Amino acid sequence: MMKEIINQKIVKGQEILYFGKSLFAVCLVLGSLCLIGYLTTRMKEFAIGGYMLLIFGTFLNLLVILGLLIYGFVYRSRLNECLKAIGILLINIPIAILYTAIGLNSLH
Repeated sequence: MMKEIINQKIVKGQEILYFGKSLFAVCLVLGSLCLIGYLTTRMKEFAIGGYMLLIFGTFLNLLVILGLLIYGFVYRSRLNECLKAIGILLINIPIAILYTAIGLNSLH
């Protein structure tokens, strides 16, 4: 019985981290696709897509971070996993800034 409870806690923590890693990966791949697509083809659609991703991705990531914070404070035993997932999501910020700088500098 106790072993099942411990296993459930481990699985729940892994689900939270998996969610954070997945959202990070989706945003990173889409941003990379827009940046590389624009740099290689110079199609304005990629630049527009990257800009839209920046807006909607920021909004989505902030909502998820807020949700994870609330969840972590309500369920204190999950706070550490939530903070780790938030940390993973925050890695997107310097990457987004770098991609934006590269994209803006390559516009004609």
